[in-house]
Amino acid sequence: MTVADIRRRKQAERLKGLHQHASLVLAEHPGGSLWLFGSWARGDWDGFSDVDVLAVAPSRGEANRLAEAVLEAGMADDVLALTAQEWQQRRTGDDPYWSAIGRDALRLSQP
Repeated sequence: MTVADIRRRKQAERLKGLHQHASLVLAEHPGGSLWLFGSWARGDWDGFSDVDVLAVAPSRGEANRLAEAVLEAGMADDVLALTAQEWQQRRTGDDPYWSAIGRDALRLSQP
């Protein structure tokens, strides 16, 4: 087994766990979605990488509650809360930071 194989397996295991956690959290927060971004989404993580998640919901209050639930579940180290409208604007806007996040983000939940 190569180092690349080990990395792929570890990433697949991490993503499976995040999808499972997302399903549980979102069962309590209908209308929301969770997106993995950063090094784990891009696949260039290392042993010091944290787990970054976007919590997206129809309203600011719902997004904040969803972000709190993600942190309480222990599924991410950093969580950003956005309304669905903010997420759409940022991921398709001109800001290179948000454009990169929009390009690389992995949805952890089903629509």
